[in-house]
Amino acid sequence: MADGVDLIQVRERDVEAVELAALVADLVAVTRGSATRVVVNDRVDVALASGADGVHLRADSVPVAAARALLPVPWLVGRSVHTVDEARAASGADYLIAGTVFPSASKSTGPASAELLGIDGLRAIARATAVPVLAIGGITSARIAEVVAAGAAGIAAIGLFIDSLKPPS
Repeated sequence: MADGVDLIQVRERDVEAVELAALVADLVAVTRGSATRVVVNDRVDVALASGADGVHLRADSVPVAAARALLPVPWLVGRSVHTVDEARAASGADYLIAGTVFPSASKSTGPASAELLGIDGLRAIARATAVPVLAIGGITSARIAEVVAAGAAGIAAIGLFIDSLKPPS
């Protein structure tokens, strides 16, 4: 795929396995022959059935080692993290997604949700691990340089990409 998209994470919690596997298989077919890799959020079974490139585990999911034991080499295993301790506990992951860094429309930031990492929290997580860390949450084009300077290897985003598709007002 063009535009430097290295990884697509399919995150559809409310879709049944058969429908999700079909969606992922279609996406895998579109990305084959490119550098873009497709991972499925927390569903090792769907990742295997659809020919995805790996799985991305929620912070509260199975350990990385347990997922890796089910997947063929060289499949990717990623992990969401929110603290330095979670980053350290994600031993064996190929990459981490750290967030929520900034306030985000897709993640509530009220008292019931996790606190924002901010740049300092992102920096601490990036320093605590040797694997690439992607920043997520409230990422805008104006903030990319700041998260990279904090040690992030890249970004993960929803709103940034959706907003880029909207016609100028």
